[in-house]
Amino acid sequence: MHVFVTGIAGFLGSHLADRLLALGHHVSGNDTLIGGYRDNVPAEARFFEVDCCDLPAMRRALAGAEVVVHAAAAAYEGLSVFSPTVVTRNNVQASVATFTAAINAGVRRVVYCSSMSRYGDNPVPFTEDMPTRPKDPYAISKVAAEELLRNLAAVHGLEHTIAIPHNIIGRRQKYDDPFRNVASIFANLMLQGRQPYIYGDGEQMRCFSPIDDVVDCLVKLTLDEGVDGLVVNVGPDEGFITINHLAELVAAAVGFEGLDPIRVPGRPCEVKHATCSAALARERLGYAPRVPLEEGLADIVRYIRARGPKPFEYHFPVEIVSERTPTTWKDELF
Repeated sequence: MHVFVTGIAGFLGSHLADRLLALGHHVSGNDTLIGGYRDNVPAEARFFEVDCCDLPAMRRALAGAEVVVHAAAAAYEGLSVFSPTVVTRNNVQASVATFTAAINAGVRRVVYCSSMSRYGDNPVPFTEDMPTRPKDPYAISKVAAEELLRNLAAVHGLEHTIAIPHNIIGRRQKYDDPFRNVASIFANLMLQGRQPYIYGDGEQMRCFSPIDDVVDCLVKLTLDEGVDGLVVNVGPDEGFITINHLAELVAAAVGFEGLDPIRVPGRPCEVKHATCSAALARERLGYAPRVPLEEGLADIVRYIRARGPKPFEYHFPVEIVSERTPTTWKDELF
């Protein structure tokens, strides 16, 4: 099968491409290299350095593809409150152009990678039958893309599935990005001998998903029959930890002594408790977490050590600067 992966130079897209190639499938994909690294792209995959928003280029790139996995996104939830233009462009416009190109190319199925942010402040653990309650521009953009996919799929006879990964961790994650990937930010800072920054009281509750477990589910959504229309959480529903505890675990993985996080005000619209149920993934996709959290964090540390810690690159503009803009971004504290 020919599978096209958007965001193939990114963290999730590159791992999925590797797995599909190992299974004997033909893989191609695109990326702008804003949120990923060129050396993440498998050598056996055909690579197009084009923007998902470029509809003519995407039409050409998707020629011959049978399934599209849309993993590309501007996954900047906190930043979206202060940079809504760049985030919505790279989530809504990029998604609808990808779906349009897929339909024009005669693609059979689109697998869309959404976000746990779709649930907002619903009671935890989040289940797929809950109403969406997006609380910030990023979440709104992800829900909008879901609705666009459903609409276009119904009109044009396109199979579709919606995966909801959450807080994925592991090697190849962009670690010099100051706006996302908290575990990688912590590790990059500590490997430079610097203290991590924690927003608010650090008691935000999350569950982190090692990359290999997530890819298992995405492969089934890509290849299996009988999944059309499925919306499914992809990630663990046990081992919930606070951001404070995460900092302690990363410090242990790094061997960082004297942990004393720098506290900064909380970010607007951040949901305090965000955890998902994996019951449906277990039932429909045979999901079973195999990688312990500590191993996922050790994977990050090994990767950053091998490549070398890096200064953080403030590669997206902060469009709205006010007294509510986090000083970590406004003053480029990382």
